[in-house]
Amino acid sequence: MENTDNNKVWFITGASSGFGKAMAEYATSKGYKVVATARRKEKLDELAATAPDQIKAISMDVTNRQQVKQGVKEAIDAFGHVDVLINNAGYGIVGALEETPEEEFRNQMETNFFGAVSVTQEVLPHLRKQGSGAIVNMSSMGGNMSFGGFSAYSASKFALEGASEALAQEVAPFGIKTMIVEPGAFRTEFAGSALKHMPKIEAYDEIVGGTRDFAKGMDGTQEGDPLKAAQAIDQALQVENTPLRLQLGADAVEAIKVHAEQLLSDLDSWKETALNTSYNS
Repeated sequence: MENTDNNKVWFITGASSGFGKAMAEYATSKGYKVVATARRKEKLDELAATAPDQIKAISMDVTNRQQVKQGVKEAIDAFGHVDVLINNAGYGIVGALEETPEEEFRNQMETNFFGAVSVTQEVLPHLRKQGSGAIVNMSSMGGNMSFGGFSAYSASKFALEGASEALAQEVAPFGIKTMIVEPGAFRTEFAGSALKHMPKIEAYDEIVGGTRDFAKGMDGTQEGDPLKAAQAIDQALQVENTPLRLQLGADAVEAIKVHAEQLLSDLDSWKETALNTSYNS
């Protein structure tokens, strides 16, 4: 049975800033309990001080499995259960594929993909035992489609979405919901401190330069309000038929719509060739 609002617990990774902080603030305003995790404990302590009876701050690096195990244990010890896991910890990379060193690619996957997998694996036994709950994986419009200059970031989010789609089918019989969130540009630190720019190769200046300039220029001017995003996520979780994917922001809705239409157009254009590949054709 799902817990009442006064007893509801949100476990949020990457809660020291951006979407994570906004979600924690929204959840406490609704009377929920919050487990706020991040690597930077001092910022979490500031957040926890705003609602000490509702927020449990835990220092946790999602790429450190032992810290993840300990963090989940502390959450259960503090509140007895978790109702909503929000895998939000992550960062971005800007640069062409050739400009992005292998180590940077691997680090991107470690945080954005494997980090979410680790936390989910540690929380799932508790959700299965209680027979309810939700897993929210924060992706991006760049997890549904991509642009030149975002190969590493999109690769990590595409991987997260693929795993999430399978996860949704795996855990639904246990009464657990899974939702992928695909935001567009929201006013978080993503375009600032949470975005790493790769070394430039001159050959890509005209191809990726626009993406670099766009990423730098949008910092602090994004249309999206993170608090409204948190409200939309909560609203989607509370309906019976929670969507597998939730797009947030006009830019995300439009870009993903255009991308989907192109996929359908290509599918239709090449249907005859596609169907003419069997032994008996």
